Amino acid sequence: MTDISFVERVAIVTGAGGGLGKTYALELAARGASVVVNDLGGATDGTGADASAAQKVVDEIVANGGTAVASHDSVSTPEGGAAIVQTAVDSFGKVDIVINNAGILRDKTFAKLENKDLEAVLDVHLKGAFYVSQPAFRVMKENGYGRFVFTASNAGVFGNFGQTNYGAAKMGLVGLSNVIAIEGAKANIKSNVICPIARTRMTEELLGPLADSVSPELVTPLVTYLASESCEQTHEIFSAGGGRYARVFVGLAPGWFAGKGASVSADDIAANIDQIRAQDGYIVPNSIADELQGLLPLLKGEK
Repeated sequence: MTDISFVERVAIVTGAGGGLGKTYALELAARGASVVVNDLGGATDGTGADASAAQKVVDEIVANGGTAVASHDSVSTPEGGAAIVQTAVDSFGKVDIVINNAGILRDKTFAKLENKDLEAVLDVHLKGAFYVSQPAFRVMKENGYGRFVFTASNAGVFGNFGQTNYGAAKMGLVGLSNVIAIEGAKANIKSNVICPIARTRMTEELLGPLADSVSPELVTPLVTYLASESCEQTHEIFSAGGGRYARVFVGLAPGWFAGKGASVSADDIAANIDQIRAQDGYIVPNSIADELQGLLPLLKGEK
């Protein structure tokens, strides 16, 4: 088995001034990538800024013989996202990899959540990933190669108390990645999602005693693989934490078909809810076309 190499590859890692992002930047650089280390250097709630956060990681990469430049632009605006990608192009001539990792937390129960906390979280997680990925996608498409890794969360896919803003933003990234995977397929652009369970400054209090068992370094191997040329998977979601790696997916079960032209009432739904909810025989659609392929034969009376 050959070692995964990133020689002559250019990577952008957002939120790379610490935690998970730092481990990604260090590993990619150690394997030969030229890395744009992006971090605004703010607090976990998104306030403030400290340019030294990204620079310290760059200095560490350079000290270890790697190649990197710092970016202090915010992902939360179109201008900031474009500037991050332009830094890669100006410094290294292209961009091959984007790891969307930047994030903040503003946890409150749904009833108490204020609009400013919703907007701030959406701006960094969801819009931020969009603002960085779109200009990068254009460069990748021209070059016929690209790898995206989006950092979602089990709080979005499965739900978590007190994180409606965070969960909504994170699940939004799943949709964003899925469409990029479809639109980028012809240009050899792969796009996948991770749901990491790791000790970072944002999660230490949430994880409690579990924090000691879920170091960020245990997420890094999966992200490194997904960002590599060796990765042929796309349009997928992966969970990583504590040394366990697993696929997460949205499945579509056969359900209940009332019959072509049937008149259906709420009472009919109630009578057939068990069959509607049954999980056996599911498929994992790769697009809405896959869902329609299952429905069309029923409507044509072929099944």
